[in-house]
Amino acid sequence: MSWFRQLPEKAAAAIVEFVTGPLADNPRRLSKPLTNELLGLRTARRGDYRVLFTLDPEQHVLYVHRIEHRSSVYKAR
Repeated sequence: MSWFRQLPEKAAAAIVEFVTGPLADNPRRLSKPLTNELLGLRTARRGDYRVLFTLDPEQHVLYVHRIEHRSSVYKAR
């Protein structure tokens, strides 16, 4: 989780609160599915940052894959 340390402290705190609160409670309502190269992932907005994640509905688990600024999160790696 070295990427998490690169986030501004204020943004990181807000994202943790968002992911463990509202997003965990109702991930489908607060996100949208992605297409093309990111097919299978979902995205949720928190300020200028995007949380890319997958869901395991059987286990009721949300797996966060990436949290980045909106300007770079969807670019190919």
